[in-house]
Amino acid sequence: MARTDGDRCPGVLAVHQAADGGLARVRVPGGRLTATQLDVLRLAAAELGDGRLELTSRGNVQIRGLQADGPRDLSDRLFAAGLLPSIAHERVRNILASPLSGLDQQSRYDVLPVATALDLALCDRPALADLPGRFLFALDDGRGDLAEQAADVAVRALDERTALLSLGTRGVRVEWNVVPELMLAAAEAFLEVRDQEWRIAEVARGEELVLERLGLRATEGLPAETARVAAGVHGTALVVTVPLGSLTQEQAAALVGVGDEVRITPWRSVVVPAGSTGLEEVGLVITPDSVWEGVTACAGQPGCAKALADVRADATRLVSGMARVGRMHWSGCERRCGKPGAAFVDVLAVGNGYLVDGERL
Repeated sequence: MARTDGDRCPGVLAVHQAADGGLARVRVPGGRLTATQLDVLRLAAAELGDGRLELTSRGNVQIRGLQADGPRDLSDRLFAAGLLPSIAHERVRNILASPLSGLDQQSRYDVLPVATALDLALCDRPALADLPGRFLFALDDGRGDLAEQAADVAVRALDERTALLSLGTRGVRVEWNVVPELMLAAAEAFLEVRDQEWRIAEVARGEELVLERLGLRATEGLPAETARVAAGVHGTALVVTVPLGSLTQEQAAALVGVGDEVRITPWRSVVVPAGSTGLEEVGLVITPDSVWEGVTACAGQPGCAKALADVRADATRLVSGMARVGRMHWSGCERRCGKPGAAFVDVLAVGNGYLVDGERL
């Protein structure tokens, strides 16, 4: 399926003009931020945007409400903090990694160093700056937590020596030492076979064509096991749910103070060292049975001109009084931006109320 419209994925330099001002999306490969980098983002949100940091379903961070001169100042700050290592590649550094990799007993292989190597190599290849902003790499440490992310090029650890490389429905066993090169070679092959498609799955026989160019043949079925990382203690780490994925200044400051590094997850939560304190006091959630576990929302009004309701305010008001329902996504319009990849309770604004899985609320 060829695309006729341009790639409008926002970045730091390609800022999206929303109803509430500029929206910048900061790529965070592997989800890793030093405490210093998180504080740079926090201060940028306070001084240039609306004060909040939005966590995305790809483990990235967004700043909203930027004024006309905000993007230039923001890019200067991010460059100085090491968050913008390649101007040309800033929108294509879409690399997910299992957030608990190397931190608990479920991790078969620590994929974070591989994510770092992949990012460095990606930025070193000028041609890959032409990748669409939606193209996604994923490195799963074997637990299956990224299986639902529908990455274009995915690797899942089998053990400390081997992994399963997949571009869709089947996989091929590879050694870890060649993983970054193979993943980037797959991305290069995609650029050769595509027309205007954004994802490998959109190209007719895309998986097959890309693998042919790599001299590989996928013959193994993908593991059926999937996992979702819930809030709470996992080994040496604590997973913290951020209600609706929106960090206030107070919450971001609390996270800055708990350790040298945080990891942003694709589930709008944050990984910090086990034993971190003071987080519940600022409205963050550290227990797995919270009503907020799995509840997400689009920007809604007033940030999005297409939205029919202030879904975040309504979700905050209504969800607090509900029993936990698992995955639930609140959408301001039928585009359902930010919706989960797996099944979820669909709450859709229709102008005079909401539909819940098609039934009026």
